[in-house]
Formats: sequence, structure tokens, C-alpha cells
Amino acid sequence: MKVAFSTADGESINTHFGYSAAFDIYEITKGRYEKLATRVIINEENNNESDRIEERLNLIIDCTLLFITQIGPTAAARVTRNKIMPVKVKEDTLIKEQLDKLLKMLQTNPPLWLVKAMNDRTKEEEHLQS
Repeated sequence: MKVAFSTADGESINTHFGYSAAFDIYEITKGRYEKLATRVIINEENNNESDRIEERLNLIIDCTLLFITQIGPTAAARVTRNKIMPVKVKEDTLIKEQLDKLLKMLQTNPPLWLVKAMNDRTKEEEHLQS
């Protein structure tokens, strides 16, 4: 599954969703994780809330989880409507720390909502490829 981290430095989760300039995207399986890309906001000067949300959502649309420090209610609703689970963490939480926790959770006893989200995303990807 793909996981997005809202980050300003590539090392820690340290930005509000609506003002994040970049998202680091990782692929995580039961055995490992790997950084796939850093996706960057192109139009930084957009002040329209709806457009800011949409631009950021388009960058993470293929992700199952989104780690952020803050997210507004409108953005949270749009993110969850697109089957992405927002996860709020303390500012400056290390990305590697969260990836290690996720990996351990996947290897031991993942919560049912995460198993379902992963299965749903896999089915969607298989459907798109066929």
C-alpha cells in the first residue's frame, strides 16, 4: 500500500495538509518499505481553499494513509471520501519512526480497518489494470 507523509524536510511529518508543499510517498508491504517519490505542489500561490485541497488530494489519490500534523474538517472529509485515512501525529514525528510502526503492525496484527482499506485499494488497482 502507498502511504503519504506531509513534510517540509523529507525526514519528519511537520506540515498542515492545506499548506503542505510536498508529500513523500512510500510503498509498504508486510516485509519492507521503500520511498517511491516526493510529490510537490506546483501552484503555491493558490489561495482558494477548495483548489488547495484538490491540488493536494490529486498528489496523494493513490495512497491509503496520509500522515499530517493538522487537517481541516473540509479537507479531512474530502480525503476520507477518496478512501484515504488521515492520521494526525505530533509535529516533527520522524517518518522512519512511523514507517517502522506501520511495518510492525502489518507483520503482527493489523487493525481490521487497515486490512479492509488495503484490500479495497488492491482490488481497485487490479480493476484499473485489467
